[in-house]
Amino acid sequence: MSNSNLTIADEVAAAIAAGSAERCCEMAERVTALFVASAASFDLEQHALFADIFERLVNTIELRALADVSARIALAELSTQLAPLSQAPAALIRRLAHHDEISIAGPVLSESPKLGADALIEIARTKSEQHLLAIAGRWWLQEIVSDELLKRRYRSVMLRLIKNPGARLSAAGFAAIVRDALGDAELAVETGIRADLPPELRRKLLRGATEAVRARLLSRAPPHLYEEIRSAITAAETETDREMSRPRDFAGAKLFAARLKKEGKLTEPVLLEFARQHRYEDTTAALAELSGSSLEVVRPLMQSLRSDGILIPCKAAGLQWETVVAVLDSRFMSGATNPDELAKLKSKYAVLTADEAHRLLKLWAVRSVASGAH
Repeated sequence: MSNSNLTIADEVAAAIAAGSAERCCEMAERVTALFVASAASFDLEQHALFADIFERLVNTIELRALADVSARIALAELSTQLAPLSQAPAALIRRLAHHDEISIAGPVLSESPKLGADALIEIARTKSEQHLLAIAGRWWLQEIVSDELLKRRYRSVMLRLIKNPGARLSAAGFAAIVRDALGDAELAVETGIRADLPPELRRKLLRGATEAVRARLLSRAPPHLYEEIRSAITAAETETDREMSRPRDFAGAKLFAARLKKEGKLTEPVLLEFARQHRYEDTTAALAELSGSSLEVVRPLMQSLRSDGILIPCKAAGLQWETVVAVLDSRFMSGATNPDELAKLKSKYAVLTADEAHRLLKLWAVRSVASGAH
């Protein structure tokens, strides 16, 4: 073992004995620089020495990290310097990765080869959205890690994963993303141009996509996917036309919605999920129940070429705008995804009151009964 290593060890011991966080931060910078420069040539004994030195330094610095900005900066710099090194001490990397401060955990979560699937999965289950985002950006991810990240349903994490060509995704993982992408234009486009997206899921995505999303997908399609996406869009349009023209039986959906309401399970999140999945009958029946109206009143509004009518039962049901957009997009004739139209509809929805909505629904109900009597 070299004298320089012994000197470093002695200086670290002195800094720790003095209880000075400032000196320990300075020593951490020196030790890290030496380790980064020479780690590839160290033997096992030298690696063990540096692992011990790092552990003692970090223990001392962490005592001040919550209150001392310079201590947090020192740990963040340590994480940044060690993240790309395959020789970095494994225990130290795991410790940094679990840190609550993302500036400290982020670098190793994003890059360190010392973190295996088990460690990443544990962090994905317990840490913050920012921790999951850092993991989602790693240059390579196994399917089991990606699938674990998706379970928390963070949109930001889904988007980073789908944009990361090194993130492997299982069929179940892709299916989870497609489910949310049906109500999210940006996510839909990024998902649709993934080369490894299963063809049947690409077709499902395109069936539920708006014209604007389909156009963007085609414009963004890489050359090797262009014909597949173009053919899928043509097939989706044909299927949509066929779906629109077929007769529909709402009896089952009406009974289902009534049962959910009786059991106290018919909530806005349930309606949102129906709409995002383009379950047209269930969306219509659930909206009728939640708005205190009837299928006979809500169904024509869902089928209308105009978009503003459906705002009435949505307001009566007290829906958030996110759910209203999903309901608009679930309709056959929906043009509501046009940004200009959406902005106008949002303004109308904001000024519409629940009392006005209920009055209109009652009026339409009376007219519906009267027209049905003739």
